[in-house]
Amino acid sequence: MNATSTKQKSSDRTNVAIIGMGTVGAGVARLLIDHGDRTARHAGKTIWLSKAVVRDLSKPRGIDLPEGVLTDSIDDVLNDPEIDVVIQLMGGLSPAREVMLRAMEAGKDIVTANKALLAEHGAELFTRARELGRSIAFEAAVAGGIPIIANISQCLSANQIESLEGILNGTSNFIVSQMDEKGAGYEETVKRAQELGYAEADPAMDVDGTDAAQKLAILSHLAFGATVDWRDIPRQGIDGLDPADLVYARQLGYRIKLLATARLVDGELELSVAPTLVAIGTPMAEVRDAFNAIRVVGDAVGPVFYHGLGAGQMPTASAVVADVIDTAVGRTPITFETLEYFSAERPPRTAQRDVDRLRGRYYLRLRVANDPGTLAAIAGVLSSHSISIASVIQHEPKSKDEANAAENTVPLVIMTHEASEGAASRATTDIEALPAISGQVVRMPVRE
Repeated sequence: MNATSTKQKSSDRTNVAIIGMGTVGAGVARLLIDHGDRTARHAGKTIWLSKAVVRDLSKPRGIDLPEGVLTDSIDDVLNDPEIDVVIQLMGGLSPAREVMLRAMEAGKDIVTANKALLAEHGAELFTRARELGRSIAFEAAVAGGIPIIANISQCLSANQIESLEGILNGTSNFIVSQMDEKGAGYEETVKRAQELGYAEADPAMDVDGTDAAQKLAILSHLAFGATVDWRDIPRQGIDGLDPADLVYARQLGYRIKLLATARLVDGELELSVAPTLVAIGTPMAEVRDAFNAIRVVGDAVGPVFYHGLGAGQMPTASAVVADVIDTAVGRTPITFETLEYFSAERPPRTAQRDVDRLRGRYYLRLRVANDPGTLAAIAGVLSSHSISIASVIQHEPKSKDEANAAENTVPLVIMTHEASEGAASRATTDIEALPAISGQVVRMPVRE
């Protein structure tokens, strides 16, 4: 059955409009038009694509839309009382925010994939939706085709979530995987990611950790009832990752992943986004290329692991259409009312834990003078901050010339036992001040 092939009474269908017909929008249209029988079976009615709003009517879309569907006027959607659901796929914050507010005020329920908009204006938009009796569904905003929003807000609702950690940015994971497995350089791999459509022309928000921090803020709302400004989440991206660290990590039995972490400790949240050493053989370490993964621990269910494509046209479109079906059958309005966390009127239920108090193991890489007593001096600094050494890698120079290179310095890698972030940070500063140290210390957290 073609979703737009035959006219039916409005009571037999849900009329939808897409605003923003980019890559994902075209995928959503394809699912609605080419697989109308599938969506109708799950929704109990036809999901009818009435309008698709674009800026340029002449631009190729990669899909043949029925006559009369394509328009460049948002008012064609907002002024049509027969349209029930707006699929808002515009990127950025403005005019996406204004369009969403206008659509809700016009009586439309919303489905969106715009995680940046929700991370920035989620409380305002959710509060306004409730005032208007509307709902917002946003499964596609985090982790693409992985149904993590539904699982946290519905399937795991009997649990107190204790922690979640994940690879939430497929672009960064692809880049790191390629650098690790093929020995490719950073710039070369970014270019390859752009050619494959994994990275934008400007990949800054992916590689600097911003995208993962925004998604972590949304998940923290759902899992912990916390109101978190994504800018307050300590974050470090992969844009400064040195290939040498990937090599040393493998020698130590780890892979490096850009990991987003949220843990509930004594009623406070520990939040971070950072390149992290993850033990080889664990599920998270084996996540390759553009895939995402999320590990959730609940007090009743224990650990649960989700893995799948976190981006791309059809995985994201799959999540969007699932939200449309849930809205059409009435599931979204019911679950939306329980998402009390996204409210401008309610204070946060948990506070972010002081970063200095975060605890974990650390990987340190230093360039040190090839002189007697250097390691003892470094060990002394670590000891003064109550940090003990678990292991050390210091390869012999292959030749006298190599030993004399770079002002007679050699690389030194240290793995610590558990310590506080504050102690590790202060120790790093003190180590960098030692005369035997050349340049800055590379420091990354470690997960077993």
